[in-house]
Amino acid sequence: MVEVHLWSGLRSLTGGQQVVEVKAKTTGELLRALVHAHPQLQAPIDAGVSIAIDGRVIATGLTEPIPEGSEVYLMQRLRGG
Repeated sequence: MVEVHLWSGLRSLTGGQQVVEVKAKTTGELLRALVHAHPQLQAPIDAGVSIAIDGRVIATGLTEPIPEGSEVYLMQRLRGG
């Protein structure tokens, strides 16, 4: 299981939970599992999110492995400008 920390704007979509647990081994599995557990997250995820694993923002797509015991954060997509 992976504990995923959510930014404050998503908490109302998960019943107020700040951290949710899902079963996932990659970033793609993580997003699918989050939507499966909390369908209300589909729209924000489709709009764009960033995933940070152990302090590193993942930019390699949906196949990045999530090591056991990692600290995972789901954040609004980081954009330059």
